[in-house]
Amino acid sequence: MASSQANLEKMQLRQSYRNLWHTDLMSTIQADFPYCCLALWCGPCVSYMLRKRALYNDMSRYVCCAGYMPCSGRCGESRCPEFCLATEVFLCFGNSVASTRFLLQDEFNIQTTQCDNCIIGFMFCLQQVACIFSIVAAIVGSEELSEASQILSCMSDMVYCSVCACMQTQHKIEMDKRDGKFGPQPMAVPPMQQMSRIDQPIPPPVGYAPQQPAYGQPYGGYPPAPPAQGYPPAAYPPAGYPQGSAYPPPGSYPPPGSYPPQGYYGK
Repeated sequence: MASSQANLEKMQLRQSYRNLWHTDLMSTIQADFPYCCLALWCGPCVSYMLRKRALYNDMSRYVCCAGYMPCSGRCGESRCPEFCLATEVFLCFGNSVASTRFLLQDEFNIQTTQCDNCIIGFMFCLQQVACIFSIVAAIVGSEELSEASQILSCMSDMVYCSVCACMQTQHKIEMDKRDGKFGPQPMAVPPMQQMSRIDQPIPPPVGYAPQQPAYGQPYGGYPPAPPAQGYPPAAYPPAGYPQGSAYPPPGSYPPPGSYPPQGYYGK
């Protein structure tokens, strides 16, 4: 019960994420076509490599389905994590892809765009419709319904395999970005820290996509540097101050020759 509540809270928290995937599902084929083909024909192998890479190649951190399923932590993962991961990607391929996706989203505060949600939702709906047609065709015994169910099942399998391949390519590109394979990022002043308030409906953006400052404003909220000036400044010395060797200035106190006063030493 506690684990289900924690997973529900994680799902609600993902709705407030503000970062985006480096490449959406529609652009993954153009972004990395060879890897997309590899993920299409060798999906379980790619899922194994991506999960291991998502864990920074530290298999001691491995938990079945990344801790998002009721069986997580109960399959003896600590004794043989490589074998457990291989079993997961071959027997629960869809869950392995989704778990890696959730793992990256929670690590980098990445939200799924509406377009990606529509593609994933269409995949699930098509699978449900194909399953319903197969059950009805088995009950009724109609050849027409049987052929229609087979066509729908074939279409749902094609959509499922292609969407999973695009999702795994999307994960791979995101980890390429994480590992700096797109080249060094330019150095920049870190943004100002923001405190989250209780009455704040949307938390401040976090992750590795800082907001850009407005035009004409200093980056990061730091005050502008004072204008450079020479030494001494132009307003030094002030007006009226004696120049050159005129010291003491004329009319100063006491007047010359009046100190010490006459008779001071008893003369």
